[in-house]
Amino acid sequence: QVQLVESGGGLAQAGGSLRLSCVISGRMLSINRAGWYRQAPGKQRELVATITSDDSTDYAESVKGRFTISRDNAKNTVYLQMNTLKPEDTAVYYCNADVLVPSYVNYQARYWGQGTQVTVSS
Repeated sequence: QVQLVESGGGLAQAGGSLRLSCVISGRMLSINRAGWYRQAPGKQRELVATITSDDSTDYAESVKGRFTISRDNAKNTVYLQMNTLKPEDTAVYYCNADVLVPSYVNYQARYWGQGTQVTVSS
């Protein structure tokens, strides 16, 4: 079983910074695409940023230039550095990863973390 555990959320003031971490553990052959999503109260979950196995990144327009996604393959960890935070960044942030799972026939599956709350005060 693969598990994703996020950490680093909390309360920040507008203009401040937070760094989220997502540790991926369990029985797997490789971590391919990984990403961060967020869900604000009353809104649908939305994509924040993604990173591929060759470190290609993509961002939502609303966070470009402020957030940076990165990964440490040796630690099976994905990060989200969030700078110049705004009140509208307040949400529960979720990590996900597309993992190659070993089996008689290896297969790719997507796993999610439990989420970490980020609250930005004005």
